[in-house]
Amino acid sequence: MFIAANIVVALVALLHVCFLVLEMFLWDKPIGLRVFGQTKEAAAATKLLAANQGLYNGFLAAGLVWGLSLGPDGTGIKVFFLCCVLIAGLFGGATAGRKILIVQAIPAAVGLALVLLS
Repeated sequence: MFIAANIVVALVALLHVCFLVLEMFLWDKPIGLRVFGQTKEAAAATKLLAANQGLYNGFLAAGLVWGLSLGPDGTGIKVFFLCCVLIAGLFGGATAGRKILIVQAIPAAVGLALVLLS
């Protein structure tokens, strides 16, 4: 169970690195426009906000990697950061779009359950 938990935690961390890249560097590029369903004008107007959001996603990824790097001693850190991701996913799903529940909240919930069971 410990290995499965760590695989899911690593996948959640990787997702948040992808979010960082999309929000900080690709927000107003064709792939960013497509992923987030935005126009060039809307992306230009929100580029700095998206970069800030991307930075926070990077912090979530860093926290999860930190927890993974500590092995069994990192359980508390993984639980904390998975809870942060889960809360962010639930909030985003309620306010920005239901897709966030699938992409962010559900993987975090699965990872949290596996970490707590291992």
